[in-house]
Order: sequence, then C-alpha cells, then structure tokens
Amino acid sequence: MPFPDAPAPTGLSPAEEAAAAFTRYERPAPPRWRTYLLHILLFLLTLLTTTLVGLVLRAGSVVQVPPYEVLLQSWPVIWRTLQPGLWYSLPFLSVLTVHEFGHYFTSRYYRIRATLPFFIPFPFGIGTFGAVIRIKDRIFSRKEFFDVGLAGPLAGFVAALVVLIYGLTHLPTLEYLYSIHPEYRLYGADYARFVYPGNQEGSTLLAQPLLFKLLALVFADPGRMPHPNELMHYPVLVAGVLSLFFTALNLLPIGQLDGGHILYGLLGQRRAGRLSALFFIGFIFYAGLGLFSLQTSGQDWLYWGGPYLLYLLLAFWKALPTKRRVVLLALAVWATQIVVASAWPTIEGNPGWLVFGLLLGRVTGIYHPGAPDERPLSFGRKVLGWVMLVIFVLCFTPAPFTIQ
Repeated sequence: MPFPDAPAPTGLSPAEEAAAAFTRYERPAPPRWRTYLLHILLFLLTLLTTTLVGLVLRAGSVVQVPPYEVLLQSWPVIWRTLQPGLWYSLPFLSVLTVHEFGHYFTSRYYRIRATLPFFIPFPFGIGTFGAVIRIKDRIFSRKEFFDVGLAGPLAGFVAALVVLIYGLTHLPTLEYLYSIHPEYRLYGADYARFVYPGNQEGSTLLAQPLLFKLLALVFADPGRMPHPNELMHYPVLVAGVLSLFFTALNLLPIGQLDGGHILYGLLGQRRAGRLSALFFIGFIFYAGLGLFSLQTSGQDWLYWGGPYLLYLLLAFWKALPTKRRVVLLALAVWATQIVVASAWPTIEGNPGWLVFGLLLGRVTGIYHPGAPDERPLSFGRKVLGWVMLVIFVLCFTPAPFTIQ
C-alpha cells in the first residue's frame, strides 16, 4: 500500500517518467505568432534604419525631414521623403535576406531545424549589423556543415552581383552629382582635377574591392562613373559594395563563421582547427597593428601597451590549451607588432577589427566542432569550396571605410 503522499502509479518506466517530469518543467515555447511578429518587427526596424542611412548617403549631409504634422497628413509626402533612401536599403537588405535564406533552405533540406532570419537594426554607420539565423539541431556530418555554411555566402554573392551590375549599368548623369555638389558644375566632367585633393578633409571613402573594379571596367560608362570620393553618394553602388564586404566577412575561415564551416568541410576538424587558429592570430595581428600607427604620442606602443596586452590575453584565452601558452602567445604577438611598427612606421592596420576579433575569440570560438560523420567531401564540393576562397579574395577589403 503506497504512502498517502506518494504519487499514484503511472505505468511508465523510470526513463519515461523522467522525460515527462522534464517536459512539465520545461519552459513552453512562445506562440508562433509572437515569433513571427518579432521577425517582422526587426526587419521593419532595420528597413527604417538603413533607409535613413540611405537618405544621408544621397544628400551627403543631414537630411531635412518635413515636420511630423506634414508627414501624417499625406502618404505621398512620406513616400517622396523616404524614396531616395530606399535605393540603398532595399538592395542591401535583399542581399542579406537572400544570404540568410540560403542557410535556411539548405538547413530545411537536411531536416535541420532553423529559425527565420533575425535582422539587427542599428541607427548609425551602415544602418544594420546584418542578420542571423539560429540552428536548433545538431549537424551530424561534414557534408551538412559544408553545404549549410556555403549556401548563404554563395546565394548572397549572386544577389550582390545582380545589385552591382544593375547599379553600374544605370548610373545617373552628372546632373545627379551636381544636385549634391552644385559647385562642381563650374568644372564639368573634369571636376575631380580641380576639387581633389584639397577640400575633402574629413570625408569618408568606401573601399573598392577587386571585383567591383573589374565589374566597373566591364559594365560602367566611364563618363558617368563617379570618382572614389563621390562613391558614397550612389546608394545602389554602396549597397552592392557593402554586400560584397559582408560576403567576404562571413567567408573568413575562422571558427563557426561560414568560412569556418567550409574550411572544416574541406580539411576535417584537426587541420581546419590549426589553420583557423593561424588565421585568427593573423587577423588579430593586423587589427592590433593599427593601434601602433595612431599618432597619439611620441611613444605610441608605451601608450597602448598595458590595455592592449590585456586585450590580447582576453582574445587568445581559448586559443591554446594552457594559460601559460596563452600568455606567451600574447607577449609574442605584442612584441612582434612593436618591432614591425618600429621598423616600418608607415605600415597600417585596422583597429576597428579588434571588437570583432574579441567576439570571435570569446563568444563564437575559433575552433570548429567535429561531427559524427567525418567522411570527406565529394570532388565537386571540394572544387566549389576552393571557388569560395577565390570569391573571398575578390570581395575582401581589409579597411572597408577610410576617413581622409
């Protein structure tokens, strides 16, 4: 006879009872409508922030928005106000969407549960931090890791090509540039010879990756092609160039970035892990080198030494198995950077990458996890993997933005 407070027999095995207890205490999943609403809200916010950035790109300065009361009274006024910015936001977000759905549909093909894209709005800079999807299931083979990782950047790359070719074949006349810089009208098509250099201090330049330069030679009308100092005023071209940059950023062969998935698929866990660590150290080395080139004092390395050395320890903390090796690695990178910066004072790095490097080292990790099925890829997949390396070289720029 059971005790009065004992639960009644359920007829389940101990394992089944444990599973039922876990289910009772597991946090229930939110309703689907709430999840879909979150995706839509984040996309609309990102559309707004990127459209506002597009307005600034088009105007070349802070945009004069009509009063709030005027906007409420007329939808045509809202449309006319936002339309110039949409020439940047819609192509750019279209490429990001195609990229993420490349991951999503490939995951679904392999019956791997994945979320819809989460867009990340940001009211400054380029208007967004991109978009991500979350894989909910474990991936069981190198082939699946490879296919899911490659599908996103490959699809996004094709979409970026479409955007760039359209932008290069539909360049506006010089009247468009004169509407932004009326003073250029005095010089005509030869404006660059008179206004550069000189009055462009503080202007932001968008780097031109190799692929953009090649496409411009093939598709652009030389008489309409903007000077590099004016490229930021052409929203479709900016959207295309940034799309190439995001493609290359995801193709970095480190950890669980898309490039890390591809590298793991090509080489397996052991060899991919070694190369990923080397790429990560080189990435941090280049980024940190920019600190030593900053003209903050006569002895820049003394100024940056303490805080930067602490940064190196944090970034490399998970790179090596023992803390002693981490300390030695941080000191070696730091000392080598001092030597390089002293021997070649004009050499440049990009300290803006340091934040991204810290995220890679501390959050996503620089080593790719293994899979139960370690069978090598087919020959066709291997060829496609090395093609993605070529795409990375064509699209990557170490410093996407520079300020004169």
